[in-house]
Amino acid sequence: MNVLISVTDKTGIVEFAAGLIGTGARLISTGGTARLLRDAGISVRDVSEVTNFPEMLDGRVKTMHPKITGGILAVRGNAAHMAALAEHAIEPIDMVVVNLYQFEKTAAQPGVTFAELIENIDIGGPTMIRSAAKNWQDVAIVTSAADYDPIIEELKTGGAISTATKWRLAQQAFSTTAEYDRAISRKLAEIAPDQPLPATTQDVPAILDIRVPRTASLRYGENPHQQAALYASGGGIAGAEQLHGKELSYNNLVDLDACWQLVCEFTNPAAAIIKHTNPAGCAESVSLADAYRKALECDPVSAFGGVLGFNREVDEETAIEVAKLFVEAIAAPSYSEAALRVLQAKKNLRLVKALPPAGDLVVKSISGGFLAQSADLAGFDRATVEVKTRREPTPDEWAAIEFGCKVVKHVKSNANVYTRAGQTVAVGAGQMSRVDSVNIAAMKAHLPLQGSVVASDAFFPFPDGLEQAVKHGATAFIQPGGSVKDADVIAAADALGVAMVFTGVRHFRH
Repeated sequence: MNVLISVTDKTGIVEFAAGLIGTGARLISTGGTARLLRDAGISVRDVSEVTNFPEMLDGRVKTMHPKITGGILAVRGNAAHMAALAEHAIEPIDMVVVNLYQFEKTAAQPGVTFAELIENIDIGGPTMIRSAAKNWQDVAIVTSAADYDPIIEELKTGGAISTATKWRLAQQAFSTTAEYDRAISRKLAEIAPDQPLPATTQDVPAILDIRVPRTASLRYGENPHQQAALYASGGGIAGAEQLHGKELSYNNLVDLDACWQLVCEFTNPAAAIIKHTNPAGCAESVSLADAYRKALECDPVSAFGGVLGFNREVDEETAIEVAKLFVEAIAAPSYSEAALRVLQAKKNLRLVKALPPAGDLVVKSISGGFLAQSADLAGFDRATVEVKTRREPTPDEWAAIEFGCKVVKHVKSNANVYTRAGQTVAVGAGQMSRVDSVNIAAMKAHLPLQGSVVASDAFFPFPDGLEQAVKHGATAFIQPGGSVKDADVIAAADALGVAMVFTGVRHFRH
């Protein structure tokens, strides 16, 4: 068996090469790989010995030669192919071991030049990989060090590499070259040859590349007649570990993500209860259990069958409180052993160990394409907000304002949230009219609204929403501002003796 080895990442290659020699393989190699193998006492021929042609153009041309590509691409069962090899004294190559120039690693280096970037685009490597993968039934293509040991074991036990293994390796090889080309395409789309390279990637890429492996097939999608799967690249809820309970559903995952993103807004112990992607309650406190109790107070009816999120390790006290309610799933960074014992007594309760949210690009599909935007990471900044009314908020109102700002950005628009310091009091979500959102939140309220603060995701287009909220008991407001009717809304607030703060930052969530 002739094996061609040419690798940039040389992890484990000496041991693999020695294992191949032990099975009777004859090795061919290039440049630095050949030197490394010889230094380790492994017999290897240079590619130039096979081709009778030296490496040239600073190593740009090494393996692109008929005696290499012909040896890889010849179909062994094709008599004409084999006759052509014999006529031109070309040896068949039965295995190709290749990994590529580390383009992404080079591209990530501070101060990398355009010329260095271009020079680290591999040409011969992808050519060999694609050639071997195309001729997969005759040639094993190895692109990952994780396959070295299994291949040696298969050769030792079976004397050859199975057709199933060759096909798996070929599939992996085409995925490798596809991802490599995507990495190059993504980077080059951001730059021009006569301009300095940007220090960071654009928030919204010139080419939207979505290539993520399927990690789970789901029972169904939002409804039983829809098919669904989970695709995960790591981090966030998609990369979370399920510790207990039934299989996660499509809707569970969507709600868990909404929950997890919300509680990650807070530095104090926080709890959120999500129902159909909207908060049914959210709170922060000195302890996780107290935060959960306060979140539940907001809307205990809607909380039934909801999804919970916590930004701290779930302890036993919190678990005991949670176990009193029917809950579909919980996301938290970790769980104490005592908490797990309590929660795992509920056979169907899904427990997820979540990871920090990954990435800052939000992608949604529409018919015929995709929309992409940077994530809404804008937070509350007391130094930049403006008090627009004669009355300033009280210290308690300021605390409620800051808390409300963190929550309202996670409520579907039109969104209005009544809050107290550290606790949602009532939530109005997803209405076509802002005044309807204000009134529906009040209608659903289980806690007293008197003295609450209203956080709005967008401006009040007319004074009516503010006036209704004041009737329900609100005493202070925070909103982005920006309406042509701002002056009327401010005048109404002054007339009613309430405080109003403008942020200048809208938080629509469609």
